[in-house]
Amino acid sequence: MGKKIAVLTGGGDCPGINPVIRGIVRRAIKQGYLVIGIKNGWKGLIEKNTVPLDLNSVSGILPKGGTILGTSRTNPYKEEADLKRAKANFKSLGIDALIAIGGEDTLGVAHRLYKDGFNLVGIPKTIDNDLSATDRTFGFDTAVNIATEAIDRLHTTAESHHRVMVVEVMGRHSGWIGLEAGIAGGADVILLPEFPSDIDEVCSLIKKRHGRGKTFSIVVAAEGAKFKKGREVLQQEKLDAFGHVRLGGIGQILGEEIEKRTGFETRVTVLGHIQRGGSPTAYDRVLGTRYGVKAVELAIEGKFGQMASLQGNEITSVALEKAVGTLKTVPEELYNIAKIFFG
Repeated sequence: MGKKIAVLTGGGDCPGINPVIRGIVRRAIKQGYLVIGIKNGWKGLIEKNTVPLDLNSVSGILPKGGTILGTSRTNPYKEEADLKRAKANFKSLGIDALIAIGGEDTLGVAHRLYKDGFNLVGIPKTIDNDLSATDRTFGFDTAVNIATEAIDRLHTTAESHHRVMVVEVMGRHSGWIGLEAGIAGGADVILLPEFPSDIDEVCSLIKKRHGRGKTFSIVVAAEGAKFKKGREVLQQEKLDAFGHVRLGGIGQILGEEIEKRTGFETRVTVLGHIQRGGSPTAYDRVLGTRYGVKAVELAIEGKFGQMASLQGNEITSVALEKAVGTLKTVPEELYNIAKIFFG
């Protein structure tokens, strides 16, 4: 009785985080634990910015997108002074266990803190679905549904104006959103980071389709997609706290090249953060809830250095070290299925 569990959310927000927080608070309180939220990710631990979480705090947040705790891309290991403050605050707050909700960067910090002797448990969060130690991350299903709906809507305007529509979706190093939304939305070409594309081949597929009497085409491109004779397209060269550049712009380049090479009028839509926002799907609400409950159980059992993980239909756990070791990318087998429908 009286033990304290803390929770933070780091990195990009996504639909389903609040159901996770709700699951954590409900499960922990039933076991007699106190729960505090750390505001704005690792930045909040550095600044000792916390808020108590009780049943009233999480009432009504199940369908709410984003995160009630706020988030940031702060890396406490970047500056020695920040790391010292974070570790000192962890101790002074009397935290018995900290549950970190995040992707590879946030969980990478959690793993390092665990190695430094702190009690950490992780929960996988990314709309990219690119964490290798879990079959599914919450937020992904919502993002795919949002992207699919957008593609469906673009179909009607593309057909009306006899245009090629290029849709840029999120996906830095893995193209899961582009793959699944592209297949579900009936895209005529899908470009992913895992498989560098040939612009001539893309244009040839579009010409082939139009040669069959079709007057419009839909091209889906992940933001991290690249051409065989080129590098990733960047919004800016500046690195964030975890050493990442900001990707984006592939859609515009692709649109210009398609119009120039085919003569077909082309328009570009960048979905961007629309994919992150709004209410989570039922699937993500349930998955997030299950992750939150499992994380508390891991903390109660003293199974630190672990991450809640979906394996098949079962929520189990894996070592954080394994969770952040490699990214889960789209296998060629699945991409070959998508290519059946190209052109």
